[in-house]
Amino acid sequence: MPIYDYFCPSNNRKVEVIHSIHTQVQTWGELCQLAECEVGDTPEDAPVRRVLCAPMLSVPLTNSDYRNAGFTKLVKRDKGVYENVTASD
Repeated sequence: MPIYDYFCPSNNRKVEVIHSIHTQVQTWGELCQLAECEVGDTPEDAPVRRVLCAPMLSVPLTNSDYRNAGFTKLVKRDKGVYENVTASD
């Protein structure tokens, strides 16, 4: 399931929750129920809005990072021969 960030202007808090794409979250009470957190001093009917966030991407930096992620990295050597630099010994 996707992860969504919501912002409540009433208390200036940002909360991250996991829910179905079809779930509509419109109030602080609904958000706290999904996030399994306390409502606190904020009214349960306070409106919230979904915040757009950039997805987290993992970029392999070393040959072992490629291997651990399940990828193969081939490097072209002399005379057009490719060497697998991620092969395990």
